[in-house]
Amino acid sequence: MTKAEIVASISEKSGIEKVDVLRVVEDFMKEVKDSLENDENVYLRGFGSFIIKTRAEKTGRNISKNTTIKIPAHNIPSFKPAKVFVEGVKKNVPVK
Repeated sequence: MTKAEIVASISEKSGIEKVDVLRVVEDFMKEVKDSLENDENVYLRGFGSFIIKTRAEKTGRNISKNTTIKIPAHNIPSFKPAKVFVEGVKKNVPVK
């Protein structure tokens, strides 16, 4: 599902104009992004958490030059779904 499809679905279900729904969705995504960039996790009860994970320093390989490179420690954004969310997906989505 794309952002446009999400906006259309919410607009249809709520009766709110698509432009207003799009603004709210965009603002929500901006707030989540800004919070993570300011080292603040975002917790949405019943949905999940947007958290920052720290990746440890590691050694990698440049195959084309046959050399080793050091990859420094860094932070990445991550999403951890709530247990209710995970159970709902397990129950309702068939295994392919």
